[in-house]
Amino acid sequence: MNLYKNLVEKTESLALVGLGYVGMPIALAFARKGLNVIGFDLNKAKIDLYKSGRDPTLEVGDEAIRNTTVQFTSDETELRQAKFIIVAVPTPVNTDHTPDLSPVIGASEIVGRNLAPGSIVVYESTVYPGCTEDVCIPILEKQSGLRCGVDFKVGYSPERINPGDKVHRLENIHKIVSGMDAESLAEIKAVYDLVVEVGTHPVSNLRTAEAVKVVENSQRDINIAFMNELAMVFDRMDIDTNEVVDGMNTKWNALGFRPGLVGGHCIGVDPYYFTHEAEKLGYHSQIILNGRIVNDGMGAFVADAAIRKMIQAGQAPKRSKVVILGLTFKENCPDVRNSKVADIVSRFAEFGIVPLVADPWADPAVAKKEYGIDLVDMSGIRDANCVVVAVAHRQFKEMGLAGTLDLFGNPAGKVLIDVKGLFPIAELNASGVLWWRL
Repeated sequence: MNLYKNLVEKTESLALVGLGYVGMPIALAFARKGLNVIGFDLNKAKIDLYKSGRDPTLEVGDEAIRNTTVQFTSDETELRQAKFIIVAVPTPVNTDHTPDLSPVIGASEIVGRNLAPGSIVVYESTVYPGCTEDVCIPILEKQSGLRCGVDFKVGYSPERINPGDKVHRLENIHKIVSGMDAESLAEIKAVYDLVVEVGTHPVSNLRTAEAVKVVENSQRDINIAFMNELAMVFDRMDIDTNEVVDGMNTKWNALGFRPGLVGGHCIGVDPYYFTHEAEKLGYHSQIILNGRIVNDGMGAFVADAAIRKMIQAGQAPKRSKVVILGLTFKENCPDVRNSKVADIVSRFAEFGIVPLVADPWADPAVAKKEYGIDLVDMSGIRDANCVVVAVAHRQFKEMGLAGTLDLFGNPAGKVLIDVKGLFPIAELNASGVLWWRL
């Protein structure tokens, strides 16, 4: 194979299957290097947005979309022009926390139907170790009629895109690469080295590369779960967790994790992929699943704290005007996937509380479709009885405590829940509101 050379010389094309938070930055990066790039997504409405020069993910920006040479399409037959195909579709979990492989299975069927001999298919979607070989390759072979290892090759390179992060980008994050054999690994590494400026890190096989992805996010999940458990204990001890963490972080080997709501497409999902496969092999997780239980319960914990504070303030929570600031799973990002703020809303609903939710980053249509939540505009929020600052968006930080207090009118007898610890304790104590922070 000499696919790398052909891509650089533009006699062959590269394709991205899935143009979301992961696929779009990759497509644009290869296009900037002069490669012929086909960007495919089943969502025709999304493709139309890209063709009009709009970036709904806010990852690369409208200008970059307008100026790119990527050929956007929702016609799968156009993938037949490509010989190096990257699959970057989401891999969520079902309601019972088992892997939902339907997106990656569907993508594999599409790629297989349009696969040309001599191609390399690289999966970036997060899966459990062994999934690429046991699930994806058989689909590619069945749909194409070709033999893997003879007519085409397969690799795995786990995505490390951090939505909303303008510092850690594709170009400056070391990228894991793997191939089914030495030849495919060499080609895959050479291709990714075109866009990953800090270089790639090859591993010996596909399963190892798959394991790297699920383990790195499971590690973060467990560490945050530890901090969340501390927060729940410190709440009973009347100790401020952030102050404890600030003190702990003065030591050179502190890890810097803080309590919080753990959602999104990676940290709140990937551990379940790992433990699912482990259980199939007869091992029941002792640590990872317990970390997931802790983190999955934090939305309810925050809501319960808010209700207690409202009662303490003399309010009748069911009749109180409750406002939640933020819905996305993290700050300065429009991604609402697996948002744990939705868990706060659900917990409130158990007590007959219907909060107003405002988020300047989230798409109202997506919020309604995913969670049945009708977002409200910040300008219309007045006379709140309880405000939950759930996400540290730039706009909320810029409001400061003074701007947040304006949402109450008269702060006397009102409650402020500071999930992210945005406001200093001294200012909170002087504010006139009854406050609580995670």
